[in-house]
Amino acid sequence: MTKRFSISQVVLLVVTLALAIMWLAPLAWAVATSLKPESETTKIPLEWFGSTITFESYALVLGTGGIVKWAVNSTVTAVIVTFMTVLFSAMAAYGFARTQFKGQRVLLGLILAGIMVPPQVLMAPLFAEMVAFGLVDTWWAIILPQVAAPLIVYILFKFFQDVPPELEQAAFVDGAGRWRVFFTIVLPLSRPVLAAVSIFTFINTWNNFLWPFLVSTDPNTMTLPVGLANVVQGTFGLRYAQIMASVVLAGLPLLVVFVLFQRQIVRGVAHTGLAGQ
Repeated sequence: MTKRFSISQVVLLVVTLALAIMWLAPLAWAVATSLKPESETTKIPLEWFGSTITFESYALVLGTGGIVKWAVNSTVTAVIVTFMTVLFSAMAAYGFARTQFKGQRVLLGLILAGIMVPPQVLMAPLFAEMVAFGLVDTWWAIILPQVAAPLIVYILFKFFQDVPPELEQAAFVDGAGRWRVFFTIVLPLSRPVLAAVSIFTFINTWNNFLWPFLVSTDPNTMTLPVGLANVVQGTFGLRYAQIMASVVLAGLPLLVVFVLFQRQIVRGVAHTGLAGQ
């Protein structure tokens, strides 16, 4: 017996396929261009594939010698930012969701207002602050400004509001304190949403180019996007095959992370408490 699809299902499938093609087309073009001979990347009319497939652009980019160091810097930076962001955001969100204090509504409003402020607006004052503290060209200059994440606080705040308070009250009766309840009851119950925001924070930190570019001129502290951008701009000029090879190399780790943790991402989004809002 053949299964019949409704018109709404067919429309949804077509729209989904169209969006998937729109998302995959630039990635496919980047990979195809990176495998072309450099002389054919600007050929008119443009063609998807070159006369031969060559990995010369990847060899040139990898031959710079600094890519391994930059990848390690990006990994360390992303891990530290993710850990600090999730921990501090969870503590702040739990405080707003479960405690009452003077000025709570005003402070929560200020945090939510931070969601509407574009990060680029804060670049100049943040850079001046890093200069004043002498943190330019250090990992802390890259890490600390990225830890403040109002959106993560809001997502966790909405989730903690839906955690049954009876579980915490039972722990209080047994003599547990607020910190013990937070770390032994609330956080374990929040693993799906914590996994989702951790992955999103890691990806966002790994992809962040502008802020690390402003505060890191030392090759020893550069992240992978900044290091590759400097190599391409300073050594290769506008050699598009090598530019695309750099883009592919910088994005490959994120693709692996997404493939490995896509189930946690979906589960986390489903448990954020934002559904239907």
